[in-house]
Amino acid sequence: MPTPHTPPAAVRRALRKLGADIHDARRRRRLPMAVVAERAFTSRSTLQRVEAGDTNVSIGIYAGVLQALGLLDGLSQVADISNDKVGQALSTAELPRHVHLKRPTRTPRDD
Repeated sequence: MPTPHTPPAAVRRALRKLGADIHDARRRRRLPMAVVAERAFTSRSTLQRVEAGDTNVSIGIYAGVLQALGLLDGLSQVADISNDKVGQALSTAELPRHVHLKRPTRTPRDD
């Protein structure tokens, strides 16, 4: 089923680049489309759509193709905190400037 909207141009560009990179990785490995499609548990026509950067292909299919090419580790780093400079800056900005230790309250038995 097609998505109800057209993704922004930046999303389309990013997926076209990812598709082209997947295509190049497959060719560098000298693997035919049929072999990669089989290893990714998808069809050859879906692999063609992945390599074209089709926005209607699920991320699960992209992940399966990356795994078939031995490139899945890179996907797990995409939104990793170590690569998220904006998120790190926002998190740091929310840290308290001073930390105060709470003193234990005295009970009548403490005297």
